[in-house]
Amino acid sequence: MHSKNTPFGGCITLSWGVRWYVVERPNPPRGVRKGGSPVSDENKNKVRRLLEEAFTEGKAEVVDEVLDPDFVCYDPNSEAGEVRGAETIKGEIEYFHNAFADFAYTIEDQMAQGDKVATRYTISGTHQGEFFGVPATGKRIEMSGINIDRFDESGKVVEEWPEYDLLGAMRQLGAVPEPGQGAGA
Repeated sequence: MHSKNTPFGGCITLSWGVRWYVVERPNPPRGVRKGGSPVSDENKNKVRRLLEEAFTEGKAEVVDEVLDPDFVCYDPNSEAGEVRGAETIKGEIEYFHNAFADFAYTIEDQMAQGDKVATRYTISGTHQGEFFGVPATGKRIEMSGINIDRFDESGKVVEEWPEYDLLGAMRQLGAVPEPGQGAGA
């Protein structure tokens, strides 16, 4: 067996007539941290601000800082299948705060790659106003979800694909019976 250092910082090991190439990965460029990039970290922070500051704290002005004016959310629970425009999202913030006294997003996990950020979260609040046609119940809910947000070159969110447990929230509110408790059960 014979080993030789290479100009790449690795070595070539010859064993039984087979060549093995081991090349060490070069250090990441300055400003890039292992496991992420400044752009990815910046995009994760923007999504965090949208959920924590805009939605949880009700600071609608954050929407203008984070979302493109022509933002599109492909919401599976909206009648049209999508919600369009940053101004519409400001209305959504008001809607959730009217429906839940202590409405809050808790970010459980985030990952970023390229121009996308995936965020796993829990929404919680006490039901104090109409929510998807259900009048106030005073019940507390927790609803889990995952969003995938896509950023454009200017650093604004242009698209979002959410998936969240609306059925579970409706069961917590008593609007939908638990399995086995439906009519005739």
